[in-house]
Amino acid sequence: MVSRTFGPRQRVISFTSLRSASACKVSALAGVALLSLNACSGPETAPPISPVSPSGTQQDSGTKKIGMLLPLTGRFGKLGQQMANAARIAVPEGHGVTLDIRDTDAPGQTAESAARSALEQGDIALLGPLTAPQTAAVATLAQPAGVPEFAYTSDQAQAAPGVWVMGITVEQQVNRLVDAAAAEGRKNFAAFLPDNALGHALGDALLRACSIKGLAAPQILFHASTPESIAGALKTFANLQFRQGQVAPAPLDAKPAEPDAINPLGREPAAPTLPATKASATGMTPYTASPPPTPTVPTATVALPPPPFDALLLGDTGLQLATVIDGLKQAAIDPHQTRILGPALWSVFAGKLGALQGGWYAAPDPTARTDFVQRYRSRFGYAPSVLANVAYDTATMAAVLSQQPTGFSPKSLLRPDGFAGSDGTFVLQSNGTVARGLLSTRSCRVGV
Repeated sequence: MVSRTFGPRQRVISFTSLRSASACKVSALAGVALLSLNACSGPETAPPISPVSPSGTQQDSGTKKIGMLLPLTGRFGKLGQQMANAARIAVPEGHGVTLDIRDTDAPGQTAESAARSALEQGDIALLGPLTAPQTAAVATLAQPAGVPEFAYTSDQAQAAPGVWVMGITVEQQVNRLVDAAAAEGRKNFAAFLPDNALGHALGDALLRACSIKGLAAPQILFHASTPESIAGALKTFANLQFRQGQVAPAPLDAKPAEPDAINPLGREPAAPTLPATKASATGMTPYTASPPPTPTVPTATVALPPPPFDALLLGDTGLQLATVIDGLKQAAIDPHQTRILGPALWSVFAGKLGALQGGWYAAPDPTARTDFVQRYRSRFGYAPSVLANVAYDTATMAAVLSQQPTGFSPKSLLRPDGFAGSDGTFVLQSNGTVARGLLSTRSCRVGV
């Protein structure tokens, strides 16, 4: 499997290791990168969420509280529990920081009401919530209060001063793909995308990325979902009929048969014909030899010219991606001529995309999260979702900053060297976006 990695690779760190390293004045991306999280022993269930003190004061003198807004029940309850577990690994009890974890999907509860309660209790930062609408609602409370919000959405439209979008965004993925494809000489980009929210987000991101790189504006087509419409649209999009007209199958020169011991003249002798008079005398039907069959002249296989683009961004997944792959074949879009690009969602089943051999998708390097996954598994008995990484990273960062003299000041938050995380380095920007230094372009491959 081919991979290209951008940015330095950092080890997974924890809040406790950062505190001990700080005492030794060891400096790195989030305070240290030389000490790693102490391994936890034995699977255990997640501890219950502690009720918040009704007085609104900190429970212990000098203890800082960090609010965490997650769906612990309902449709996304399992995901929320995994993210809460990851945060507990990053910020264990008894180190001057307490996680105030609140259920945004509990009956009668919303992300906005959970955030209001957290702010009333004196929480100094908010981690979450999960979705874009929830992020927008919480921002109306967090921004006026001057409390930073580190949301888990991937919708970059929610980014704003004081509100950071911590999920891996479509813009981050597409920017990395365009950078990598342009670096190998690709100049003409196109996109064949589903007509849905993800497809339009990918299309908008490609337009911006090409503009920033000074490339020609990409061709973008949004397709319907039926196999017939996908195949037809791809043929038109790839200019198949015109490309076919540019070449004509040329017959190979037919060589005469070479003479040999059986046929010294180098050609087949004519079959004998009985004389007509003799045939009549015997009362037999005159025999006439049938002409030898005309040999089939082989034709040369001629490759079509490439389509009018040399890099193609796709956005489909699952069964519909299989339909698109079939349409690529019908439209004579050859992955050897055209670099196929796709979303990070392909990482889940990249081993089954052999038909797109050599295609790229942008996602965090899976080896970067190995340490975190091992620690999570040793404690809870199973591997976590990739979003648990984000919860782990933000909890670690928030806990460390809460113990610094400058706290959550712009100078602390916007440090140019960023923070180390289980998905690699990330740097907070003043406009609420996040630059990620460990996002690799990885190839689709044959086999699981």
